[in-house]
Amino acid sequence: MRGAATLARLTLGARALGARALGAAALAAALAGCAGPQVALLDGEGGAPAGAVAVLDPATGAERGQLAEANTEARLRGGGGVRARPLKADYGALLAAMPAPPQVFTLYFVEGTTELAPDSLPTLEALRRAIGPTSEVQITGHTDTTGDPASNDRLSLDRAVEVRSALVADGLPVGSAKVTGRGQRELKVKTGPGVSEPANRRVEVIVR
Repeated sequence: MRGAATLARLTLGARALGARALGAAALAAALAGCAGPQVALLDGEGGAPAGAVAVLDPATGAERGQLAEANTEARLRGGGGVRARPLKADYGALLAAMPAPPQVFTLYFVEGTTELAPDSLPTLEALRRAIGPTSEVQITGHTDTTGDPASNDRLSLDRAVEVRSALVADGLPVGSAKVTGRGQRELKVKTGPGVSEPANRRVEVIVR
């Protein structure tokens, strides 16, 4: 993001690629078209820290200052420092246009099968309600470490496909949703080999 003689650089908090982080970049770019180049820092996504915006001099690389408090802005003029002030209310429409953060749903399965665990049925219902006509959906299956890795790769993919099929059967527009199987590579609870761990037998669905 470039102003007249400055470069604004985002140094983000825990959710480095979250919607709020991306929104901060978009807001900074939009503000650059105002009376003078400006930069703003929004609140963190989902309660995560907001991080900071460092303003650099493109000629020397020296830091001119930072925005380190959420919902603040600064006008960038000449070679002076960065003076933070509260974000103006008239940017509300721009903030409201930012995409909502993705929703993540985790469904758990009976060991060695594609059968949904009974206590995941309410989560499945919530997932159904969350998917709309324009939703982007990504479905990723996982296993525990029982069985061999090749079999777990197949099982994790089968679980993801099973979830997509169930949603399609309900008339939801997810027939082209991306499905992947990660087998036992991304354990939610770290275990050794051959361990039956219910928390690892899961499908994670991201809805944007």
